[in-house]
Amino acid sequence: MFCPKCGKSDQSPETYCRQCGIFLPDLNKSAKKTFTPEEHVKVNVVLSAMTVVAAFTLAILLYSILAFRPDTHPLIYVTAGVLLAIGAWQTQTLWRSILLKRHFKTNRGRQESAISDQAAPDTGKLLNEPDFENMVPASVTDRTTKHLDESRIRSSETHH
Repeated sequence: MFCPKCGKSDQSPETYCRQCGIFLPDLNKSAKKTFTPEEHVKVNVVLSAMTVVAAFTLAILLYSILAFRPDTHPLIYVTAGVLLAIGAWQTQTLWRSILLKRHFKTNRGRQESAISDQAAPDTGKLLNEPDFENMVPASVTDRTTKHLDESRIRSSETHH
């Protein structure tokens, strides 16, 4: 490997250049791991569930501890209302993520059954013997390339 900054050869990836000190990443290694849609949905389910629990818990605590006191600031009621709205929104997000997760499972099952249905049945028959007498050339130019090569050789000889 060559250093992209100074050009020093014989460098090892994932180390520093021995001449200029720049870090040399391994360019053959994938920089970012890709995730499947199923993995994204799984993470979304977990995060949505945690948000639902946290939002409703905090809203209940605010109402039960601080609400309906004579010295309670109106901002407490607004905050509890916002937490309830967040919890409600995340509840519907959680529900949709669960439905999407189920959809992925049923689609995967359908794909696996379709693949197993498409498997060729074993008939025990062998292929027919090839018929070379009625063979068609692979392409239109299959038998014309010799002619083109010969004409190119002749034309290069006349130009010299």
